[in-house]
Amino acid sequence: MYAEGKTGTEEGQAGMALLRAHRALPKHRPLIKFLSEEGVKVLLQKSDDFYMQENNKRMPEVDRELLFTIDEKNRNVELSDKGVEFLSGFSNDAGFFVMPDIGSELVQIDTDDSLDYDEKTAAKEQLAQDYGIKSRRIHAIQQLLKAYALFEKDNEYIVIEGEVKIVDEQTGRVMEGRRYSDGLHQAIEAKENVKVGEITQTYATVTLQNYFRMYHKLSGMTGTAETEAKELWDIYKLDVVVIPTNRPITRQDKDDLVYKTAREKYNAVIEEIVKLREAGRPVLVGTTSVEISELLSRLLKLRGIDHNVLNAKQHQREAEIVAEAGHPGRVTIATNMAGRGTDIKLGAGVKESGGLAIIGTERHDSRRVDRQLRGRAGRQGDPGSSQFYVSLEDNLMRLFQSDRIAGLMDKMGHKEGDVIQHSMVTKSIERAQTKIEENNFGIRKRLLEYDDVMNIQREAIYKKRRNALFGDRLALDINSAFIAITNELVQVHRHGGDFETFRLDSIRMIGVDPEMDASWFKSAPGDTVTATYQDQVFGIYARKRHQVSDRVLPIIKDVHAKEGQRYKRIVVPFTDGSLGLNISADMEKAIETDGKSIMMDVEKVANLAIIDDAWKEHLRNIDDLKESVQGASFEQKDPLVIYKMEAYNLFEGLVGHINSSVSAFLLKGTLRLPDEDEMRRAQAAQAQQDAMRRAQSNRLRTNNQQGLTETQQAAQRAAQQAGHNGPVQRVQPIVKEKVVGRNDLCPCGSGKKYKHCHGK
Repeated sequence: MYAEGKTGTEEGQAGMALLRAHRALPKHRPLIKFLSEEGVKVLLQKSDDFYMQENNKRMPEVDRELLFTIDEKNRNVELSDKGVEFLSGFSNDAGFFVMPDIGSELVQIDTDDSLDYDEKTAAKEQLAQDYGIKSRRIHAIQQLLKAYALFEKDNEYIVIEGEVKIVDEQTGRVMEGRRYSDGLHQAIEAKENVKVGEITQTYATVTLQNYFRMYHKLSGMTGTAETEAKELWDIYKLDVVVIPTNRPITRQDKDDLVYKTAREKYNAVIEEIVKLREAGRPVLVGTTSVEISELLSRLLKLRGIDHNVLNAKQHQREAEIVAEAGHPGRVTIATNMAGRGTDIKLGAGVKESGGLAIIGTERHDSRRVDRQLRGRAGRQGDPGSSQFYVSLEDNLMRLFQSDRIAGLMDKMGHKEGDVIQHSMVTKSIERAQTKIEENNFGIRKRLLEYDDVMNIQREAIYKKRRNALFGDRLALDINSAFIAITNELVQVHRHGGDFETFRLDSIRMIGVDPEMDASWFKSAPGDTVTATYQDQVFGIYARKRHQVSDRVLPIIKDVHAKEGQRYKRIVVPFTDGSLGLNISADMEKAIETDGKSIMMDVEKVANLAIIDDAWKEHLRNIDDLKESVQGASFEQKDPLVIYKMEAYNLFEGLVGHINSSVSAFLLKGTLRLPDEDEMRRAQAAQAQQDAMRRAQSNRLRTNNQQGLTETQQAAQRAAQQAGHNGPVQRVQPIVKEKVVGRNDLCPCGSGKKYKHCHGK
C-alpha cells in the first residue's frame, strides 16, 4: 500500500496521524503505551519509511499541521511554519518570528536611490538590530521547547531547595555547580517555576580529551575499558590490556527478559524481588533515572517490603546504604550509582543462599554502565546472579530495537504478561547499545576535531597570558604589539596616499600625532616612513614610563616611610579615558628599581585585562560560528572545513584587536592621582566623618549611663529623625566628655577595668 502511495486509505490516514503524533511528542506516555498494542508499532514504521523515502521528500506533508517537531535521537526541536505563524499571532506582527534575509535586504538598501548615505547607514543598522533581536527570540523559544519536550524532571535533572541541578547520566550523581549552557538551564528554571539564574559566560573552555592530552604520560585502570578500546586508541593512542581476575567468576549472567509494556516489566521485577528476599539473598536493583527508582520504591512500599533508595536525592547516605546492601534479605534501589568500585560486603549466610542478586530494570545506552552494575556481584569468586528486565517502552528499545521484536511478538501471538528470553534477543539489544556507543563516539570525535582548531588558538593566547602573568617576554609582546599597529597604520594609509587620514587615525587609535611632512610621507620609501614613525612611538612611550615613575615614586616613598610596617603594596589608578585599572604595585620593589617596576605592573595588569576580555568575546563568537557552519552540509560542503577557515579569520582579528587595544591603552593611558585641592577636600571629609563618629559614640555612652535600653534608644533615634513632621524642638548641645579607655578603671567605681565592667 505504501509503496503505491495510497495514503488516502483509512490505514494510510491512521499511519500519517500516528507518525504526526510521534514527531510532535515522542515521549508522551499515552502514545508510548498505544505503540505497545499489537500492530501499532509496525504501522508507525511503515508510515515513517514511506514519508522518508527520496530524502524526506514527503515529510513536509506530515509536519504541515504541527507547531514543532522533535528529533529525540539528536535531541533537537524545530519550529514549523505553522508554529512561527501561531507565535506571531500573539504580537499582531506576521514577521515577529521570521528572520530577515540580510543579503537581499542589504542589496535592496544599497540600490535604493531615494535614500541618501546617512539614511542607508541608518537602515543597515536597523536591519542588523532587527536580525539580532529575532535571532535571540527564536533561540529562546527553541530552548523553551527543548526544556518542556525533551528534558524531564527526575531524569535529566532534579529540583532541590528551589534550584535545578543536573544529574550525571553515567553515575546518577548531582553535578554541583554545573549548568546547561546557551540559555537551556534558564529555560528549565522557568519551566519549574524557580528563580531564573543569570546567563553564564564562558571564560575558558577545553574538552576532556585535549585536557588529558596535555599530560606527557597517560594510563588508567577500570573494569569496563574493553568496550571502549577503539576510542582509547584513536584519541590517546593507548592500548587496552585485559588482566585476568584473581579468582574465577562464578556469577550467573542470565539472558534479558523482554516484556511488551513497562507495567508488565515492573510487576515482574517486584515479584522477583519478593522471591529473592524470601530466599535470604540481598537484592541490588539498578535503575537509569531518579523517577524510576522512586516508582519502584512506591511499588515496594505497597507490598510492605523494607528497602533503601540510593539516588541523586539521597547521595549523602551513600556510605550507610552501601554498608547495609549485602545483608540477608536487604533490598537496595540504586540509580546508576552501583559502579565506580563500590564494594558490597556480603553478610552472614548470604554466600550459602546464592550471593548478591543484581536486577537491572532497564538497559542503559552504554554497555559499560550495565557491566558496572553486573560487577557489583560475584566479586573475588563470590556467588551471585544478574538479570536485566526490558520492555519495548524503554528509551533504548523505542529508539533502536523495538520494531523487529514488536513484529516478532505480534507474530507469536503475544498475551498479557508473556515474556521473551533468548540469547538472540540479548545479543540484539547489545548490538543496539554498540550502535549508540559508535554514534556517541562519532559525536565526541567530531567535537574533538572542532576543538583541535580551538586548541591551537588556546595555546597561543594562553602563552601570551603567561607572559603577562609572570613577566616573561612581556616587553617583547608589547614591542610586537606596537610594531604591528604602526605597520598597519602606515601600510593602509600609504596605499591610499592620504596623510591627513593617517594622522587622524594615529591620534584616535594610539594618541600619537606623527611628526612628519605630508609630502615626505607620500614620497619617502615605505620602510623609512614606518621606521621613523615607530621610533617616534617608542620614544613617546619611553618618556611616558619615566614620567609615571617620577610622579608616583615620591608618593610611594612617603607612604612607605609612614606606613611601611603595615602595608607592602599600594594601588595606583591608571586610565586611558575609557578603561580604568587599579594597579597593585610593590612599594619596596618600586623604591629599589627607582620606579621602573611601576610601569611593568601597569603593563602586566593591562595585558591580562585586555586578553581576558577579548578571549571571552572570542569564545562566544566561536560558539556562534560552530552553530552557523552546520548549514554548509545542505550545500554538500564539510562544515568542519568552513569552520577552520572562519575560525582562522576570527583569530587573526582577535590578535589584531589585542595588539591595538594594548598599544592604545599604554600609549594613551595616564595616572589619575588626586591634586592638592582634591586631597584637601578628602581630608576635610574624613575629619567630618571622624567628628560624627565621636559624637555618636558620646551619645551612645550617655544613653547607657542613663539606663536606656536598645529599644528605647532606637525609638529616640526614630523620633529625632521624624522630628521634621512634628513641632520644631530645641536642639540640645552635645556635651563632649572624656573618652574612657578599655583598660582604664570603670567610672562606676567598681574598681574593675572598663572592658571587664560596663564596657563588656
